Amino acid sequence: MELRQLALDALCLADPAAKVVAALALRPQAAGLPIAAAAPPPVLPIPGRPARPALVHPARVPRRSPFKPEGLAALLHAIAHIEFNAINLALDAAWRFDGMPRAFHEQWLRVAAEEAFHFTLLRDHLAALGHGYGDFPAHDNLWSMCEKTAGDVVARMALVPRTLEARGLDATPQIQDKLRAVGSPAAVRAVEILDVILRDEVGHVAIGNHWYRWLCERDGVDPVAHYPVLVERYKAPRLHPPFNLEARSRAGFSDDELAWLQA
Repeated sequence: MELRQLALDALCLADPAAKVVAALALRPQAAGLPIAAAAPPPVLPIPGRPARPALVHPARVPRRSPFKPEGLAALLHAIAHIEFNAINLALDAAWRFDGMPRAFHEQWLRVAAEEAFHFTLLRDHLAALGHGYGDFPAHDNLWSMCEKTAGDVVARMALVPRTLEARGLDATPQIQDKLRAVGSPAAVRAVEILDVILRDEVGHVAIGNHWYRWLCERDGVDPVAHYPVLVERYKAPRLHPPFNLEARSRAGFSDDELAWLQA
């Protein structure tokens, strides 16, 4: 079997538990697998998803107070949905793009495994609160950008890991502050899970930054100047403060990029 074919097979799995198992199993296998010369055509719809949660417009996702048990569960479900999508995003990057170095495919399989671990932490915590993944509606913004950039690896690296996923670096400390204010054992456990996620997400965004710059150097374009061009071309969401500048710096954003972001 080839690495990219196995990544595609995992991407097509609809059952979250099976996708988690496949993503975790691929990481230790990756070093010994050949890389396919061309991306294999999918035989199933991608990404594979369960029948639930219902996917709705972001404005129709109900907002609930985390100070109430149902609201806390809904918040954890929203984060779990992001992590489930992130498994798919990483698997898609690992299988889709031709002409990339082996390290590109192996690193995105590493990301997929870590996102699978995050999803498992959140799924298990939801279960302890009497809920499962799929119990609340969710939106599909992350995967929508994945589809938009399916034919452009430069845009994918610019607009998924280092834009949409980097927003998590900004949002996570604010979410943790709200959970600390709740103060319940379930909220405290959620803060601990988010510590793990934030630590790993810095590395994931750093991978996106590395390959975005590698691709810009390959193509002879300036990464700072080219970024707003891609934002406009693909109608990426505008980023708003507050920004987690410390985490973004550790994830590889340059001083020029951070200055542009704040301006």
